[in-house]
Amino acid sequence: MPITNDDVHAWLKAFAARVQEEKSYLTRLDSAIGDGDHGQNLNRGLQAALDRVGNEDDIATTFRNTAMALISKTGGASGPLYGTFFMDAGKAAPESDELTLEHWAIMMRAGLGGVIRRGKAETGEKTMLDSITPAVESLEQAAQAERDLREALLAAATAAEEGMKATIPMIATKGRASYLGERSKGHQDPGATSSYYLFEAAAKALGNG
Repeated sequence: MPITNDDVHAWLKAFAARVQEEKSYLTRLDSAIGDGDHGQNLNRGLQAALDRVGNEDDIATTFRNTAMALISKTGGASGPLYGTFFMDAGKAAPESDELTLEHWAIMMRAGLGGVIRRGKAETGEKTMLDSITPAVESLEQAAQAERDLREALLAAATAAEEGMKATIPMIATKGRASYLGERSKGHQDPGATSSYYLFEAAAKALGNG
């Protein structure tokens, strides 16, 4: 059950719809420990991405066009971070019209590497990495075990959700939230939350063929 370019477009639409639905919630989360603009900014960037993508001939181009829209339209820290995720993931895409679970895991690992490089952060610092990292590790384990694509995507979404929830007791040491020190405890990280939505959308939109 491969992943096609149409599947990738469906994934982006599902992610954008989820962020649009939850933009007020994301903003409330960000208001507690950040600038209060995560929901609005990311929603704007994703809507711009949807306007930009749709006619690509290959998956790599879809990822690149998504990245460019996010970088130019999102604003704040989310634009460069999500844009880099998509840009680096797209660079790792094989020259193929269809992706296997192994391909997908490789691309998500490349995207994660881009976020680490751009954000100069690591897991445990109360950032989007706390959702993305366990999701990618889950995908890699599933690929190695040759699990079913649908099952692997669901497991990755669960791992991302658990990582998101794990940010609540953390003390932020990166980004705007780090200025709060101990006061950042008890709040779920907005970036980790939207990153969970990214993998949740993949579980819903990919691998259904």
